[in-house]
Amino acid sequence: MLDIADELHRWAEEGRDFAVATVVAVDRSAPRAPGAALAVDTEGRVIGSVSGGCVEGAVYDLCVQSLEDGRPVLERFGYSDEDAFAVGLTCGGEIEVLITPVTHDRQVVTDALKAASRGEAVALARVTRGPAGLLGTPVLVHPDGTYAPRAAGEPGDRPHDRGTRPPAAPLERIAAEARAMLEAGRTGTLDVCDLTILVESKVPPPRMIVFGAVDFAAALVRAGKFLGYHVTLCDARPVFATRTRFPEADDIVVDWPHRYLRRTRTDARTVLCVLTHDAKFDVPLLTEALRLPVAYVGAMGSRRTHEDRDGRLREAGLGERELARLRSPIGLDLGARTPEETAVSIAAEIVAARRGGTGAPLTGSGTPIHREGAVAAA
Repeated sequence: MLDIADELHRWAEEGRDFAVATVVAVDRSAPRAPGAALAVDTEGRVIGSVSGGCVEGAVYDLCVQSLEDGRPVLERFGYSDEDAFAVGLTCGGEIEVLITPVTHDRQVVTDALKAASRGEAVALARVTRGPAGLLGTPVLVHPDGTYAPRAAGEPGDRPHDRGTRPPAAPLERIAAEARAMLEAGRTGTLDVCDLTILVESKVPPPRMIVFGAVDFAAALVRAGKFLGYHVTLCDARPVFATRTRFPEADDIVVDWPHRYLRRTRTDARTVLCVLTHDAKFDVPLLTEALRLPVAYVGAMGSRRTHEDRDGRLREAGLGERELARLRSPIGLDLGARTPEETAVSIAAEIVAARRGGTGAPLTGSGTPIHREGAVAAA
């Protein structure tokens, strides 16, 4: 649901009733991951997708039914080769979809949509298996551990939240587990006190910091934005680090790269791309970068440049474990020549590192196409 929070928040602000279908489980290959959502309002308008087209018609009908009778429903869709026109997934996988109406008792969901649409970190947990009366029950969890609804009579209990909800003990466990998933930026299912819960995490975009205001950087900034990163361009030379040259960057910083990296915020999802290939910038910058718990550190340069840089980094005190984290020369072997092709090469390596991919062609490889949960998601 939170993947279409902006649109749903507008619907909620306009007072519309709607039903939301959310993928809560995936078995084998499937087009969309848990958390993917489709919504239908009372006028039949649709936003989002749960399968890329395979079962959207059937899900639409279930949303309309849920709006009419006010009941949530859990439905499973799989592959059927008995009837070419049967509703099912052509990819051979299975998905489980939870359809919930968002009508009169909507405060928890509305608050979650509002926070997510503002770019705030928030988790929304919903019951997908358990007593029939609890199916679809939402729990909103904030990074500080506070949650809603509260159990009846607890501090923070709000009259308009009252209705069918889990008892106090499961609520506390659900909130604690959802907070842990939120901290990791993960969406997925878990079992709590005989209930199965889908936790959707919404966190601010991960950061990509591109060092070096060169032509390759301009293409990489565009690729980073396409992948959903908040992209910062940093260079010590004000004549090159300009908005005119990098119009799509979220931030442009004129500073020595290592000094900026030392003072800026990074986390386990941050990607650092060093394109300066100049020792006076690279060595102090990479000395800082390879000691940070970030997702990816890559540096541009020829193999000869890499060997020289490796020696300088060793002289600076970096050990084998730290040096092993460096992706250099940066990118996958695509035979790239132009800045745009090189940006695709770098972006492909970042995705592979993020998702646990090999970078090998899928043709003939026999490897899974999707590796959900292999690496912490963003």
